Amino acid sequence: MPRMTHDDYTDLPDEVFEERLNGADLYFEVSGPEDSNTEDSATENSAEPPIVFLHGGPGYNSYSFRALLGDRLAADFPERRVVYLDQRGSGRSGALEDTEQGGDTLDIDTLVEDLEAVRDFLGVDRIVPLGHGFGALVALDYARRYPLHTARVIVVNPWVHFPELAYTLLAEASAQRSVPLEDPAEQIRSDTPEGQYPSIGAARIEAAFSLLNARDLLNLMQFTDAPTRMHLEFTDAEGQLAGGGEVQQALVNQGLWEFEYPPFLTEIKRPVFVIAGAGDRTSYPEQVGWVADLAGGDVTVLNTGHYPWLDDEDAFIEALGEALTR
Repeated sequence: MPRMTHDDYTDLPDEVFEERLNGADLYFEVSGPEDSNTEDSATENSAEPPIVFLHGGPGYNSYSFRALLGDRLAADFPERRVVYLDQRGSGRSGALEDTEQGGDTLDIDTLVEDLEAVRDFLGVDRIVPLGHGFGALVALDYARRYPLHTARVIVVNPWVHFPELAYTLLAEASAQRSVPLEDPAEQIRSDTPEGQYPSIGAARIEAAFSLLNARDLLNLMQFTDAPTRMHLEFTDAEGQLAGGGEVQQALVNQGLWEFEYPPFLTEIKRPVFVIAGAGDRTSYPEQVGWVADLAGGDVTVLNTGHYPWLDDEDAFIEALGEALTR
C-alpha cells in the first residue's frame, strides 16, 4: 500500500520508521525537535518528553490524526516531538499473522510492550502516552507498568470497562429500534456452569449489533453531526488505509468484551488527564467516570464528540496544552 511521507502532513522535517520490534513490524512517524528528552540529556528537565499518539479502533491507525492535526501540533507545541504509531496489526504496520506472537489472539500486555519497544528504540527517557478510545487502555496500562518512563498520561474519550460499554451500546440500539431494553446478563449468569466466567459483555454486544449494525450504532453515538463524520471518512479515504478486523477479532478472542480495567486504575501513580467529549455517548460520562474516580484523572469536558479535534480544534488544542503543563 502507498506510504505517506511528511509532505502529506506538514512542512516540518520528520522521520518514518518501519521496524521489527517486540516480534512485530511496526510503522511509526516522528516529527519535531530531535533532542526531545533523550536518555543522553544532561538533566531530566532539559527537554520535553515526546507525545506518543495511540489510536483507537481497535485496529484503526494514526493517519487521520496526523493528517488533520499534525500541522497544528507542530505549530502550538514546537518543543515537543510527536510519535504517530500504527499499533500492531493496524494501519501501515505489519499484519498480525506475520508477528512472532501470531494472529489468533491479542492482548493489552503485548500492545504495551510494543510501546515500550518503540520508546527504547527512539532512545528517549520518558514519554507522554496520548491514547484515544481503545488506545486509552494502552496509554493507561503503560503508565501503570512503566511509571519511570511515563511523564504523564493523557486519554481522550477513554474506554476502560467493556461490559459496561456493551450495555451502553445495547441501550442505545434498543432505543433506536423502539424496543424494550433486554439485558441478557442475568440469563447468561444463570446459564453459565459454576466455575466458568459468564460472557456478559459478548452477549450484550451481540444483542446490540443484532438490532443495529456496528457502524451505524457507533456513528450515532460518537459524532455530533453528519458533516463531521464525513470529514473523517474523507480523510480516511485519502489515506487509503482499511481493515482492522483482524485486530478486533484477535482481541475479542482474548475476551475483550469481558475486560474490566477499572481495578488496575488505582495502581497508576503518574498524573492522569482526561479530555472528554460531552457528545461522545460511548465514553462520557460512564467510562470517563471510572478514570476520574479510580485514577484521580483531571477531567476536561468539551462540547464535542468522540473525535474532539474534528468538532472544535481550538478547544482540543487548548485542553491538550493544559494537560501537558498542569
